Amino acid sequence: MRRHHYERHRSGRSGWLRAAVLGANDGILSTSGLLVGIAAAEASRGQLWIAGIAGLVAGAMSMAAGEYVSVSSQADAEHADLERERRELDTDIEAERKELAGIYVRRGLEPALAAEVAVQLMQHDALGAHARDELGLTPASKPRPIQAAVASAASFAAGAALPIAASMAVPLPWAAKFIAGISLVFLALLGAVAARAGGASIWKGATRVTFWGAAAMAITAAVGSLFGTAV
Repeated sequence: MRRHHYERHRSGRSGWLRAAVLGANDGILSTSGLLVGIAAAEASRGQLWIAGIAGLVAGAMSMAAGEYVSVSSQADAEHADLERERRELDTDIEAERKELAGIYVRRGLEPALAAEVAVQLMQHDALGAHARDELGLTPASKPRPIQAAVASAASFAAGAALPIAASMAVPLPWAAKFIAGISLVFLALLGAVAARAGGASIWKGATRVTFWGAAAMAITAAVGSLFGTAV
């Protein structure tokens, strides 16, 4: 009995994973930074709550809109490249065949073999062959604006909810330090999970996220203490 060989690659996760990690990281970092700054300015519990919820809603909508516009622009550019390639195939297919063969020669094939490969691939799917080997476009890398927007908004909201909950869990005099500490723990966990999902070093992923999160919160706490007012 013949067994099918199946390989699970991580590159197919790149679109939604990037948006989700960016959203969650931004949700934790921006909201905790906002709350730490306000708590350091001796704000009331109500002011902390209002600021946190406002930051969550505004941030989630901003992330969704930004991701949708950004990924849509990428999709438009790729569509334009494909249309141009389609026109070139319609007007001068021989030149396109030679161009494809040249790509294979540069990748290490003998000229005769490269020419034969180009002929056979273009007979099967000319536009697909040029999209993949000339433009570097594959189904796994296809831009998905709605998926990216939803993933980014949802992950931002989830990330932002963590420091908001933390701000309600301790007395106000301890709020700034507690929010900062628990948010750094969340950031470290997020960095580790993202690195694990992407096949990278867990410690490296956790360390770099935690470092920049600590720096951002230290700056916002200093600003809040300097001005001493809820902003």
